[in-house]
Amino acid sequence: MLRKTSGSALCYACGKLNRVDAPACFYCGKRNPGLWGFGPLLGRVVGRLEFARLVTVACLAAYVAALLLDPAAALRPRGPFDLLAPSGTALMTLGMTGAFALESGRWWTLFTAIYLHGSLLHIVFNLLWIRELAPAVEALYGRARVVLVFTAGGVAGFLVSNWAGIGATIGASGAVFGLLGAMVSYGRHRGGLFGMAVFRQYWQWSLVLFVMGFLMPGVNNLAHAGGFLGGYLTALAVGYGERRPESAAHRIAALIALLVTLASFVLALWSALGP
Repeated sequence: MLRKTSGSALCYACGKLNRVDAPACFYCGKRNPGLWGFGPLLGRVVGRLEFARLVTVACLAAYVAALLLDPAAALRPRGPFDLLAPSGTALMTLGMTGAFALESGRWWTLFTAIYLHGSLLHIVFNLLWIRELAPAVEALYGRARVVLVFTAGGVAGFLVSNWAGIGATIGASGAVFGLLGAMVSYGRHRGGLFGMAVFRQYWQWSLVLFVMGFLMPGVNNLAHAGGFLGGYLTALAVGYGERRPESAAHRIAALIALLVTLASFVLALWSALGP
């Protein structure tokens, strides 16, 4: 059933129980707290998402698509860091970002480039960290908020590097640093023995990965720094589960982020292949 017309539902703003058809929330006063009966459906849809798996599938699909767009270029003999590297033309078609994106108004590349990768080693490294970090952030913040942190980290990282003049860039590493920023934020603000243990562990991981970025070729460290800051600030804004239960407002924002990402890929393909 798509729409619930009777019974109760959680308010999208404060997360407290109201009648699904109430004109205003009894507790916080927000209008239509049951979202005209569609609030429970939205909660079920977002609640079923396992975000780490969703990102893994999206990244792999985009990587395979980039290889298939120019297989001859991808199969050229190269070094280990460039093994099975998609061509620049293929990556541009799918939504690579860079300084040109700001100059030409291609805002959608801030979203699409998160899911694009430049080699086999690149995608494996990022997906391993996503599988490590996303479930931890999800456990502390909730399924909808991990979507927001990941997306905001990736977009913020590219905004910083694009503004600084990085010519062309792709990859989920800025979003990975956004997840690290969320964990550091949680540990710092929760406090106590557990909070400090979380803070030390994820802060150390952040520093190690950031330093490693200077030792490996072609790494966009500006995107890492911007992603960390974006994830940290987003985590502060949305709050974590122990202090602020996940609400329908978080789920709506997460759904919008996913829809904007999907629309961005459509725009990238339309821009590259259209008339």
